[in-house]
Amino acid sequence: MTKKVLSYAVRTAKSPLGPLEITRRDPRPDDVVLEILYCGVCHSDLHQARNDWGFSHYPLVPGHEIIGRVRAVGSEVSKFKVGEYAAIGCMVDACRDCEPCKKGLEQYCVKGCTQTYNGFDRHDHQPTYGGYSQCIVASEAFVLKIPPGMNLKSAAPLLCAGITTWSPLRHWNVGEGSKVAVIGLGGLGHMAIKLARALGAEVTLFTRSPGKADDARRLGAHNVVISTVPGQMESVWGAFELIIDTVPYEHDINPYIMTLQVDGTLVFVGQLGNINPTANTVAMIMGRRALAGSAIGGIAETQELLDFCGEHGITAEVEMIRIQDINEAWVRLENSDVKYRFVIDMDTLKIP
Repeated sequence: MTKKVLSYAVRTAKSPLGPLEITRRDPRPDDVVLEILYCGVCHSDLHQARNDWGFSHYPLVPGHEIIGRVRAVGSEVSKFKVGEYAAIGCMVDACRDCEPCKKGLEQYCVKGCTQTYNGFDRHDHQPTYGGYSQCIVASEAFVLKIPPGMNLKSAAPLLCAGITTWSPLRHWNVGEGSKVAVIGLGGLGHMAIKLARALGAEVTLFTRSPGKADDARRLGAHNVVISTVPGQMESVWGAFELIIDTVPYEHDINPYIMTLQVDGTLVFVGQLGNINPTANTVAMIMGRRALAGSAIGGIAETQELLDFCGEHGITAEVEMIRIQDINEAWVRLENSDVKYRFVIDMDTLKIP
């Protein structure tokens, strides 16, 4: 048995999003069925829809910041009950046997994790469709619990923007007194500031826009460095243990390398692709500074993030939209015209 549900999809790399009926599988013994209530809009949704990374499959239903209500569970499910709220992030499966998976690093599965959308199910090999839809079915091992009292609407972006910045903060042991900088104040950057501040770090924002300074401080930044103002970058040379670079496009990282302490690390979480201009290794060699990359987090780490946010009252800054306005929202997203994450009210997804 399968179920037909309504979604919003792109049919080609150049087509707009529009209604499409898709098929969801009948739940397997370990599956949870979620009625989707809210879905965050990630910049990667736009990249995947336009095939910017070269591996998109159509039709494509985006969305991997999913908050929902449990509507059904398989016979072997023990973590969730019908009626509870739950969440699904960027993955719905992995091989579960390789070394990264055994360490709780399913995002680095040697055989490739199964993406929530634009992937293929490991069992029936059918395409996976994301959260711009009425419901979703996934193994309970990849479904997350939502802390009591958390604002469901603004919790959705924690499933990608949140965990993408939380994972490097935890991996590089950020805590009380750490000196952390964030490049870029957008969907990822605003979460990085909130989380680093809550972990006890001294947080600095790097931005090209002086108009973002007040908002950065409101979100938790202690300091703001305007990278285009002469002398400001030089004033923080050697200052930071960790820099989280959230910029999603090519940019010159060389000025930022100089602001790292000895043994400091600049970690990319936004840009996929080549570094251009090329990184000059002199500053790296002379200060044992490192460049690194980080993806999302594993399931246990994502649950840790949700629990931490529940304890500290942290959610994303969001603008709610109707599904019918998603194409306009994508244009605004491309123009950085959102503070700081769109979230779709999926109750607006109705049969035309």
